[in-house]
Amino acid sequence: MGDIYRIFDLLQLYRNEYAAKDCVFGFKKQGKWQSVSARSYVDLSDRISCALISSGFKTGDRVATIMNNMPEWNCLDMGILQAGCVHVPVYPSLSPDNYRYIFNDAGVRLIIVGCNDAYQRIRPVVESGTFDGQLFSVEKIEGVPNWEKFISLGDDQPSRLILDGLKETIEPGSLATIIYTSGTTGYPKGVMLSHDNLVSNFTTVSLILNNIEVGKALSFLPLCHVYERMLNYMYQYLGISVYYAEHIDRIRDNLREVKPDMFCAVPRVIEKSYAAILRKGKNLTGPRKLVFFWALKLGFKFEIEKLKNPVYKAKLRIADFLVFRKWRVAFGNNIQFIVSGGAPLNSKLARVFWAAGMKIIEGYGLTETSPVIATGNFEKGGVRFGTVGPVIPGVEVKFTSEGEIICRGPNVMMGYYNRPERTAEVIDAEGWFHTGDVGELEDGKYLKITDRKKEIFKTSGGKYIAPQVVENKLKESPFIENLLVIGEKRNFPSALIVPNFEYLRSWCGDKGILYTSDHEMIGKEVVINRIQRDIWMLNQALDHPSQVRKFALLDKEWTVQTGELSFTMKVRRTHLQQVFTNIIDGMYHDGLDLHHKQKDRKKKRKKGK
Repeated sequence: MGDIYRIFDLLQLYRNEYAAKDCVFGFKKQGKWQSVSARSYVDLSDRISCALISSGFKTGDRVATIMNNMPEWNCLDMGILQAGCVHVPVYPSLSPDNYRYIFNDAGVRLIIVGCNDAYQRIRPVVESGTFDGQLFSVEKIEGVPNWEKFISLGDDQPSRLILDGLKETIEPGSLATIIYTSGTTGYPKGVMLSHDNLVSNFTTVSLILNNIEVGKALSFLPLCHVYERMLNYMYQYLGISVYYAEHIDRIRDNLREVKPDMFCAVPRVIEKSYAAILRKGKNLTGPRKLVFFWALKLGFKFEIEKLKNPVYKAKLRIADFLVFRKWRVAFGNNIQFIVSGGAPLNSKLARVFWAAGMKIIEGYGLTETSPVIATGNFEKGGVRFGTVGPVIPGVEVKFTSEGEIICRGPNVMMGYYNRPERTAEVIDAEGWFHTGDVGELEDGKYLKITDRKKEIFKTSGGKYIAPQVVENKLKESPFIENLLVIGEKRNFPSALIVPNFEYLRSWCGDKGILYTSDHEMIGKEVVINRIQRDIWMLNQALDHPSQVRKFALLDKEWTVQTGELSFTMKVRRTHLQQVFTNIIDGMYHDGLDLHHKQKDRKKKRKKGK
């Protein structure tokens, strides 16, 4: 295998070792799976590079892409990097305000959108005149220049000659990409990653596949997120064909169609898959139901070392024949392993999937660490349930006196773009990056995450949520006095809300709503619906993952004296979550959420038309 120093050196593998490969990327179009060959991949990437050169783009110029997973994303990525430009991949679901900030902060000169939905998201920014660069679309959109026009600029021979020389000048340590992540101030931070940051990570992480033959992988997590992006580089490095799922809701169908050897997911995807399996089990009757839950109980006790126990191994064979083999069929009947990252996975789920013959490898990292710091592997002793595995080779980890995980290595970012003071807060003088997570090493080897130091939390879907941003937005409602947004390891954010009782009492008086206590007042359906309407409206200003989907109204104000607020009037998050544990759990188990209610309203409106 050739040497890889810059990300685009991967293309050299497809010019040499993998030149005959018919399917580098697979995608579904008009109901049929199609493929992109090695030659097509290399040719289109080169044309994009030459088009940028012909258009006057210089080393360091920023190019933004806003699109769902598709082969063209990879061609653009390589084309941008070969030309010495900086790739700024952006989620296709942000608010216009965040797009405006990112384009301005990064100094984006060119935007390429994948489809009309993505264009409509950024249209307010483009039409406001705050973006003065170029815009092209991959799909045909009326009024938007198509990217074929742009790519055709790369067909001239002089640009090809310039490209060959330009690639030689690009150093491994040069800036490759700026990835924007959620920030506490309401605006995302731009994480600067070099070629070497990402190359060091995907070449090292590829070692987890040393003892496994993998031909195909299914990809559905966003490529604009560093987790899936790094893994896509790893797939290319190893010559694994990458198939892009049609949509998150079509994963199950696509698994059966593609029959991949592996895929990568966040815990929420695994949780939903398990929930679907569990529903089927609960619908069984008689002996079949008893056998299903016997197998489940056996799986929850799975340990790799137990496979040496002949009794347990025999039971597992029976469970596999009667139950677990059907699970594998639902996943395409070819899955060898699943990579889980982005948030902690319940160890019981990891055990039962291993028992079912689908090994789950957990990893840990951040955008700032390109991303992997630690991951399980298939070497002997490479997995311990409840941990994220050993620290990867070349990366150092130690702990501060507070237990915070800090790391150092070639994967640590260059810094935050335009924020040197913020960079200095997280990378100390000795090069240690402070993760904001608290953890420990079990047996001096396995990294375990025990808590989060920062207030920013991750949902079980791996989305970062900045609660203060959400709280400040919802406080714009006159009905809301104070609130606490929660959602750590949950599948969406919810809120505990203290109403503005004075305002609410006045509103109830105007509406003729009778009550005998504040407790009775906040239980009135008309009151709940009115506050719900404000939350729904204010949610629209937030990115979709940050929107509050359930809430509970509390009948007592929070004060310093009663302990809910600190002396500086800040909510005491950990304390409140402990005090209101039952209410929080109830929100996630009972009733419809705001999104479902809104869908129901829309259906009723349509029926009424």
